[in-house]
Amino acid sequence: MKFPIFIADAFTAKAFRGNPAAVCLLENKLDEDMHQKIAKEMNLSETAFIQKLHPTDNFTQSSCFGLRWFTPVSEVPLCGHATLASAAVLFHKIKNMNSTLTFVTLSGELKARREEDGIVLDLPLYPVHPQTAIGDTLVQDIRYSPDTRKLLVRLSDTYNRSFLESLKVNTQNLPQVENTGKVKGLILTIKGEPDGQTQAFDFYSRYFTPWFGVAEDPVTGSAHTVLSSYWSQQLGKKTMHAFQCSSRGGELKISLRPDGRVDIKGRAALVLEGTLTA
Repeated sequence: MKFPIFIADAFTAKAFRGNPAAVCLLENKLDEDMHQKIAKEMNLSETAFIQKLHPTDNFTQSSCFGLRWFTPVSEVPLCGHATLASAAVLFHKIKNMNSTLTFVTLSGELKARREEDGIVLDLPLYPVHPQTAIGDTLVQDIRYSPDTRKLLVRLSDTYNRSFLESLKVNTQNLPQVENTGKVKGLILTIKGEPDGQTQAFDFYSRYFTPWFGVAEDPVTGSAHTVLSSYWSQQLGKKTMHAFQCSSRGGELKISLRPDGRVDIKGRAALVLEGTLTA
């Protein structure tokens, strides 16, 4: 079987920044184990598989598709950057004629809306609950999201972006330290800095998920379904500008919606196109 495959860098307009995701367009169903084999071969934080839902569908005219995401070691229930990459491939490369696409996923129906300066993802918004801080590290707050199994750690407001960017995090032992299954992702975040010579952001973050075989994810839409809920409460804002300060970096524009969901806007740069033989 042969099918088109693309790599797009999400949450950036420049190649080799943001978060890369592989995107596969499937005319027919794959053998179940083939998804994981392909994701392992691609060896990116996520590989997305876009599947036609009906035999008469086509990638240019249809507006609703199935979507699944795989890390090199397992399937995941939600991935924002690979959804953005998938929408970018359909909108910009395949020239899908619709202004809004719907993806049927493990997290329900997700929508991607085309705009002049990017693509807006309609994602779930997940609440967080207070946790008890341990030790004497300069930690301002700890919250847990049971829906996503993500632990959010807000570092002290005395820290700035440079500190978060340079922070060394040893993720190798995390799956052994936390092996109950309660936590599957670690978010480190700090409050944004006042507007100065650099562009102002409301908050910064980094995201680690060695439980899914990804030591650090460069820019993570799913983490921002949790961060958006937390920082909206902390800052009293419904519209925010965020930056995930991994070595690749990426920015996200966030708008909380009245229906309890969140719009996350970003751009994507297509960097590779080819044919995969499976």
